[in-house]
Amino acid sequence: MKKTTEKHDIRPGQSIELLKELHILTRDGKLNQDSRRKLKQVYHLYQFIEPLLQEIRQDHPDISLVDHGAGKSYLGFILYDLFFKLHSTGSRIYGIETRDELVGKSRSLAQRLGFSGMSFLNLSVAESAQSTELPPAVDIVTALHACDTATDDAIRFALKKQARFIVLVPCCQAEVASLLRKNKGQALANPLTEIWRHPLHTREFGSLITNVLRCLQLEAHGYQVNVTELVGWEHSMKNELIIATYKNLPRRRPAQRLGTILQSLGLEELNQRFFSPEEMPV
Repeated sequence: MKKTTEKHDIRPGQSIELLKELHILTRDGKLNQDSRRKLKQVYHLYQFIEPLLQEIRQDHPDISLVDHGAGKSYLGFILYDLFFKLHSTGSRIYGIETRDELVGKSRSLAQRLGFSGMSFLNLSVAESAQSTELPPAVDIVTALHACDTATDDAIRFALKKQARFIVLVPCCQAEVASLLRKNKGQALANPLTEIWRHPLHTREFGSLITNVLRCLQLEAHGYQVNVTELVGWEHSMKNELIIATYKNLPRRRPAQRLGTILQSLGLEELNQRFFSPEEMPV
């Protein structure tokens, strides 16, 4: 009975070798409680991304996806295994990662599995925007828990590459919190500073407002933005999922609101992070 349950937990046609390499399955092909939860999370994320891939395929068969801060490339391998290997051989997934050993391991695994449409580049997100190894335009950009400034660099990359879809699980919002703390004394006359007066609130509010600013930045470039939860909060406190779809929407109002919020909170130092030089508020 247990074996039947385990078979139903894994999608038909999925690579058992891949699931073992990702430590979702044990070496003898079993699912324990922890790996079953991990598999459920992976499938939950896939449910968000699959419709985007299908929508692109209606326009053109060859899909380009760039995954920033790829790490061990869990996301890229799962997407390739569940979707890309079943469709056009001209599609490609690019994993961008700064740690050379992880890039090497991902290349070896892709070769071993016969995943010929996967490429792995030892680059930072910022460097990848200038790399000739990537196409001038891409269909989807993803960045899940990309550390340091990688989430914001991924947004800039996506805007430069005219990505149709952007899928983000944001990370590392400490910079805004540090600026709120630094400028708190200058804004004491504003009663809104009570929102982030206490250190715990500073951290939480800094995280929230960073993602609000990111959403406004995307809307200021014509994207429709949806924000939801990737998995339940009991698994992680960083599971906010942002999905942006390019719709060529009006840009002026979100751009104005972005500038107003930065000014109201004393965060003008971040203008260059959220605006290009030609967009900078006067």
